[in-house]
Amino acid sequence: MPGKLTTIGFDADDTLWQNEQFFRLTEKHFATLLADHGEAEHISARLLEAEKRNLAVYGFGIKGFTLSMIETAIEVTEGRVPGSTIAEILAAGRDMLGHPVEALPHARETVERLAGAYHLVLITKGDLFDQERKLAASGLGDLFDAVEIVSDKSAAIYARIFGRHGSPQTSMMVGNSLKSDVVPAIEAGSWGVYVPHELTWVLEHVEPPVEAPRFRQLVDLGELPALIESIGKER
Repeated sequence: MPGKLTTIGFDADDTLWQNEQFFRLTEKHFATLLADHGEAEHISARLLEAEKRNLAVYGFGIKGFTLSMIETAIEVTEGRVPGSTIAEILAAGRDMLGHPVEALPHARETVERLAGAYHLVLITKGDLFDQERKLAASGLGDLFDAVEIVSDKSAAIYARIFGRHGSPQTSMMVGNSLKSDVVPAIEAGSWGVYVPHELTWVLEHVEPPVEAPRFRQLVDLGELPALIESIGKER
């Protein structure tokens, strides 16, 4: 019989604070830089192909995205991309790495409400320096009992993390990505709570596991405390 819920894992990007919107804006600027070499949709499609190829090499995050933009620029110009364009791409990447952190609605009050009552773990993937920067700038760092920055998210990784902080069966993962936050957490034996964001990277799209007993979907983070309370009453 599963034990009482003790541990809550939170995703960071587009769950606690805005992230994808900055990638979209930079991608739009990138397409403008290369407008002489194709329509925006074509440039974006080539960029996505480069990102797919490079995930296993560069991992997730802004630095890998920047390198993929440079690679795409070289490809679509057949090696004739001006140095000034490369400089603009690098500057765009630096701007993303320094962008202020914008918390999402209900993020702070929800985390504050749960802190102390549950063991809170921030579980995020991406570049170590950038994720640490955003967490520090968010002002939420002191509310978490642990921070786990990983290269990717899988059932094995959730089983390992939640095993260190309780057990998978007494843990819950909350996030905006079905592919990274919800499905693998459920596969590990945990609860998976989906909080959709209006912008989600296409590579994070999978079908909701609606038949899974431990799957839940919320409108926003403000509904999370009530959900946790209701799960507690089910036991």
